[in-house]
Amino acid sequence: MIRLLLADDEDLIRGALAALLELEPDLSVVGQAATSTAAVEMAVRHRPDLAVLDLEMPPGDGLDAAAEIRARLHIPIVLVTRHARPAVLRRALASGIGGFVPKTTPASRLAEIIRDVHAGRRYVDADIAASALTENACPLTARELDVLRAARSGGSVAEIAVVVHLAPGTVRNYLSSAMAKLGATTRHAAARVAWEQGWI
Repeated sequence: MIRLLLADDEDLIRGALAALLELEPDLSVVGQAATSTAAVEMAVRHRPDLAVLDLEMPPGDGLDAAAEIRARLHIPIVLVTRHARPAVLRRALASGIGGFVPKTTPASRLAEIIRDVHAGRRYVDADIAASALTENACPLTARELDVLRAARSGGSVAEIAVVVHLAPGTVRNYLSSAMAKLGATTRHAAARVAWEQGWI
């Protein structure tokens, strides 16, 4: 029996997926979570064999939760997403994610993928993989990405500076540079573009 943790902030989707996976004779859902924070807590509490996480879960995202779960439990992770951005795929694979699938995947196929990933294999949706191979490189530096990632929370320049451990003036410079490169008129717009592209 493969014991699963499911995490998705959409209750209806999470509940339906749990019900469908429970129909499989070798799968058992031992925990469900609606946030990335709760996913980590439930993983530590229930110690599942594998976690299926939504990529777009607040706060942070499924990748953050996956990294923390893997650091604590060393279990395989399957990420599901509605917005399959190729740059996110690269980040996911670099962090050791075992599976990366779109939410359009039928439950029966997801069950097969779960079995494969649990057995030590990796699975990446073919369309996502093809997009990742043809995507343009990110034009932003690592520091520009850091400040845009911090800017997603909507904080002030001073608050961003505290998060990224830089002086406010330096943060302004990085934000201005990132905005210019992305053709964005505000830091929030630049952060949104970077997130939509999967760079942060």
